[in-house]
Amino acid sequence: MNSSTTHIARRGLLLVMSSPSGAGKTTLSRRLLAADANITMSVSVTTRTPRPGEVPGHDYFFISRQRFEEMIAGGELLEWADVFGNLYGTPRKPVEEALSQGRDVLFDIDWQGTQQLAQAMEDDLVRIFILPPTAEALRVRLINRAQDSAVVVAKRMAEAAREISHWPEYDYVVVNDEVEASHREIKAILQAERLRRRRRTGLTEFVRSLTKDL
Repeated sequence: MNSSTTHIARRGLLLVMSSPSGAGKTTLSRRLLAADANITMSVSVTTRTPRPGEVPGHDYFFISRQRFEEMIAGGELLEWADVFGNLYGTPRKPVEEALSQGRDVLFDIDWQGTQQLAQAMEDDLVRIFILPPTAEALRVRLINRAQDSAVVVAKRMAEAAREISHWPEYDYVVVNDEVEASHREIKAILQAERLRRRRRTGLTEFVRSLTKDL
């Protein structure tokens, strides 16, 4: 039996992908989720109202501000933030359940949320920062999305410099010049991190059974 068919139990991991707006993080996240059945997107709780087309429990869990504050007080959130008056956070319980079952969880959060996750579960955390190849490429991508006005694009470009300044806090940096190449790099990172000895909880039992017959 070769290593590709030998099952060794492992603990899941938290995969964070952060980037300035327009660097391609959402595209890369969707591609990874579509290609890998063992990783799921973390679903946040939020106090804002649903937008057209959003599905409760799939896009977000929509809750009251009172319930959100209760979750903070009760330690039920791994990280949370106030974004333009609305609260967003990551529920602790479903994440911990996934990790214990050997499933990985993908996070689309900024550097502040990543810092909070590191404080709560650093041993389980893998951090990837996505960079654009050039500032001009970032500007073009923001314009081509046709989602924002010229004023908003300018604000996002200004914010990008502050976000990019946090790249040294991440374990890996991927320069997203071409989506398919970046996707391959992210898959390689995920595979290597899954094979870390400390995450392979079944190794001790496997080695004992292996050496017993030697």
